[in-house]
Amino acid sequence: MPTSMTGLRAALDRASSPSSSQRVRAGRDLAPFTGVPAAAVALPVLLLDIADTRVTRRTAEALARVGTVAAVRLIALALAEADDSHADWIQTGVHDVLSGPQSVPDIAGACARLVRDEDAAVREGAREILEWTDDAGP
Repeated sequence: MPTSMTGLRAALDRASSPSSSQRVRAGRDLAPFTGVPAAAVALPVLLLDIADTRVTRRTAEALARVGTVAAVRLIALALAEADDSHADWIQTGVHDVLSGPQSVPDIAGACARLVRDEDAAVREGAREILEWTDDAGP
């Protein structure tokens, strides 16, 4: 994860790399920086990566691990634009976090806030993610 502006810039550069492994790394490294406008622009592009759905899955996973309202909002927005394949891989990435052995952030709580968002696409995406959290229950 980048800890400096130089590291953040490098992660942003990787987001547009022709190498899918570099884009996967960018998604992971940028996920904690959803409050940085450049990262908030790059992350949805990675979620909807046109060349490799592994980038989609790993970016969704990274954002779900962050689990903040801002991170989950980006996932919800991407769902509004996602084709069926990308939506499935976004769901898989979120499910990887929800079903993993580690403690997970309160994604359901973030969704509960986002279902009242002013943006209809965010509300719809949050409802869908909320269903995923129910499906991943014990």
